[in-house]
Amino acid sequence: MSDWVSVGRVGRSHGRDGSFVVEEASENPARFAPGARVYLGREPAIVEAAKRAGGRLVVRLDREASRGAVLELPVAELPEPEEGAWYAFQLVALDVEEEGGRRLGKVLDVVPGVANDVLELDSGRALPLVSACVREVDLGAGRILVARGFSDPS
Repeated sequence: MSDWVSVGRVGRSHGRDGSFVVEEASENPARFAPGARVYLGREPAIVEAAKRAGGRLVVRLDREASRGAVLELPVAELPEPEEGAWYAFQLVALDVEEEGGRRLGKVLDVVPGVANDVLELDSGRALPLVSACVREVDLGAGRILVARGFSDPS
């Protein structure tokens, strides 16, 4: 696991003051509040302004940001998730097992979806990250237990 986690990407510019649209933005609204710190090129940058425009997050940092640059945070600076919760990046590389013991694969990625996030597995399977499917996440054991009926029987 990397020591850094992406919280967004610099998108197209918005206006002439250095503001830009944040693509793939973190769902945590405090992440881009004025005064918040993010890292650009692994160097700290302070959010000077943030607003919504056309439903998209627009921010201005205290330094120039090139389009496509990744906005990150060191994992050590993330707050602990609430009990029973986890960060999506923590699920990558976990083994996925169906109730009854059938191994389905390892998580390659957690992809945002329209209705819910999706677990993409190294076996080619895609599973919805919803409570009806995901029964248990055990970070300590490195395992995700899913309900039967969400994966083909192959």
